[in-house]
Amino acid sequence: MLAWIALILIIIGGLNWGLVGLFNVDLVARIFGGTKNPVARLIYIVIGLSALYTLLMVFFR
Repeated sequence: MLAWIALILIIIGGLNWGLVGLFNVDLVARIFGGTKNPVARLIYIVIGLSALYTLLMVFFR
């Protein structure tokens, strides 16, 4: 179950980075009021931890 949650969060993060790259639009920052907003920062942290978890699962499973 945790792996699925991590995968979904990584997909959301990847789509957000795609929007940043293509259109210079950070959807997470727009929804939560900027990159300095604590909620937006928490979302970035959780997505980063999900990527780290998935990376560890790939190499140590």
